[in-house]
Amino acid sequence: MGIWQVDADTLAGSRFVVSSLAETTASLKKLADPTAAHPGERRWLDTHLPAYRARLAADPVTAALVGAALGRTWTADFLTPTPYGVQDLDLDEGLGRIRATSADAVRADLTVSSPGPPPSALVRADDLAERAATLLEWVWRTAVRPEWPRRRRVIEADVVARTRELTVGGWAAAFAAMRPTMRWLGDGRLRINAHDHPPRDISGARLLFVPVTPQQGWVSWPEPPAGSVAPADRYAVVYPCAGALADADRSTPPGALATLLGTARAQVLVLLERPLTTTQLVALTGQGLGSVGRHLKVLLDARLVGRRRAGRSVLYFRTATGDTLLDAQRETDDRAPDPASPPAPS
Repeated sequence: MGIWQVDADTLAGSRFVVSSLAETTASLKKLADPTAAHPGERRWLDTHLPAYRARLAADPVTAALVGAALGRTWTADFLTPTPYGVQDLDLDEGLGRIRATSADAVRADLTVSSPGPPPSALVRADDLAERAATLLEWVWRTAVRPEWPRRRRVIEADVVARTRELTVGGWAAAFAAMRPTMRWLGDGRLRINAHDHPPRDISGARLLFVPVTPQQGWVSWPEPPAGSVAPADRYAVVYPCAGALADADRSTPPGALATLLGTARAQVLVLLERPLTTTQLVALTGQGLGSVGRHLKVLLDARLVGRRRAGRSVLYFRTATGDTLLDAQRETDDRAPDPASPPAPS
């Protein structure tokens, strides 16, 4: 499974897909292995880990299921259904597909994903698919849905960035930036990971790329019906959004800067820590194209922002003057007294 053999039709028909189910599964994987990739992820974990751990402590069977299903090198297949096509894999639809998994199929998947022999409690249980779906539903409701609009904007901005990489540098550039072990080797060979498995020929299948904001990733494809020798008709690569985009919480402007420039314009200035296109800024901020364009013109005229052309795109970036202004405003915010603190004695 380390190398996929693809043809020109597979590459030409590949698509990016936004999936609320994949985002929720990636969030569950992050809660199960709570190593933060950036400050925004650390804040999210600090907020939601206590409730997650309390839930599993009260349900030992589900806790054992999580440990077995989210293995060190493989995630149980039933937890990662593959999208059908270019549309969002709706959460309810995806959970329905998970719930429909037979007990025998779940146990077969666990024998592959579990770091060791599955615990006896899992071997005896017949409701593991329902338990997994219920846990994912809880993760969505408590930890993902409240910030899904922001996450979706980050995902859409990542798609814009990957599409540009594909346009400028071809498949080699697009694949290399997705996952550390993913590489285009030429001659139709796509290395998915470093596992030493026989190559898999996916020529003629649909290839889907599914970005998620947690720093998690996996691959999936539907298993053929029992007795069928037909190959899978679609394959999905789930990959983490670029860290600079995923930590979008950093875009909250300092209060003093928001007062000076206006909150929306200040947010654009904060986001331009790295070069971004107008389309990416629209996706990240949720503002309209016209509004972002007006903010950029004001910031350009004030020399707080510069721009340069890269291929067919125009990238905007914060200038040294913009950095100085932002740093000064952040220092002002850091020195401001906490309104809840008692006044200093005179």
